[in-house]
Amino acid sequence: MISRRKLLSSLGLATTVAALPSMLMVPDAEAQTAGMERRQDRREGRHERRENRRDARQVRREGRRDAREVRRGGTPGTAGTTATGVTTGTAK
Repeated sequence: MISRRKLLSSLGLATTVAALPSMLMVPDAEAQTAGMERRQDRREGRHERRENRRDARQVRREGRRDAREVRRGGTPGTAGTTATGVTTGTAK
């Protein structure tokens, strides 16, 4: 004869073993309500706009850098080097 204590223990162990595969294969968390989905959509939109602004800013900076080099007599794309005769401060 099996005691109630052993029966409940065995039943709990069997339930845990049966539920283990489903707990290990939980998909990524997703929004559970319409409000959470809208919030996630807004967040993704903000991230995209932010990235687009950064990219545009980088392009503008490169354009200004190249134009500056052309004005100074250098070749575009060689930013960081000084053209002949141009100093960047006072000599000591």
